[in-house]
Amino acid sequence: MSSSNSEAMAPIGFVNVESADHPGWMTWNLSDSTRFNAVLGAMLVRRDGDVARIRIFPEHVHTNMNNNVHGGVSLTLADISLFAGARMLGMATADNAVTLDLSMQFLGAGVAGIPLDAEVELLRETGRLVFLRGILSQEQGRIAAFSGTLRKATIR
Repeated sequence: MSSSNSEAMAPIGFVNVESADHPGWMTWNLSDSTRFNAVLGAMLVRRDGDVARIRIFPEHVHTNMNNNVHGGVSLTLADISLFAGARMLGMATADNAVTLDLSMQFLGAGVAGIPLDAEVELLRETGRLVFLRGILSQEQGRIAAFSGTLRKATIR
């Protein structure tokens, strides 16, 4: 097996350590930077009581033709936030869950150069499902609201 094949098959993990540049925050980046999550750039997480907060730093590459944060970036952040939020709120198996549904209501325009936060709360967890909801916001206000359902991985 070539080294590129062995690298592609290596287990995926997260680099979840204290952020040197952002006191009170932990990093939330895949150890394999060639995976999709990397399109968002650096991600940070922290738990504030019953809410998990996930932060990205949108840049020009994350904008649309109107110079606003692209809706696909917002949806991607919401989807990743379901998993990061579930993990931060105590669901140890969040890494192996899958998204069953994700709904988003766009409320305003996000802008590059200002941190974009997802605040996620756990609504309910059953034996197989996790129900979450959240808000995307920047300093100028709310950008979007979202809700989603994760299905826990089947143990085989």
